[in-house]
Amino acid sequence: MRFMVMVKATADSEAGVMPTEAEFAEMGAFNEALVKAGVMEAGEGLHPSSRGARVAFSGRERRVIDGPFTETKELVAGFWIWKCASLQEAIEWVKKCPNPMRTDSEIEIRQIYSAEDFGDALTPELREQEERLRKEVQARGA
Repeated sequence: MRFMVMVKATADSEAGVMPTEAEFAEMGAFNEALVKAGVMEAGEGLHPSSRGARVAFSGRERRVIDGPFTETKELVAGFWIWKCASLQEAIEWVKKCPNPMRTDSEIEIRQIYSAEDFGDALTPELREQEERLRKEVQARGA
């Protein structure tokens, strides 16, 4: 199973406050343990929402909403993609994570859909397309 593990934003992360050298080192050690265990597939921090945008959809219309966004508790400051045997394993890894923020913070864990989750709606032709696109993306990263 694959999981997106999201570090929730705080007032500091939205203000662009950067980690200290010690905080980088502590998180680096955690990331190294994830990689050595074969869990981590990707991970990145995100710029504050003031440097982002949202696109709202209403039928065929599209409306761009520039950041910053007001509900900090609903924003994501960074993420990992992990491969774990279960949600419980992902939870256990998160419990080992150093606090990603200088204040109280939260990390959200969500399972990523796999092709099998979509049943018959994902026809063999669409599955083949998905696999081909996945391989193209992986080849670019190599």
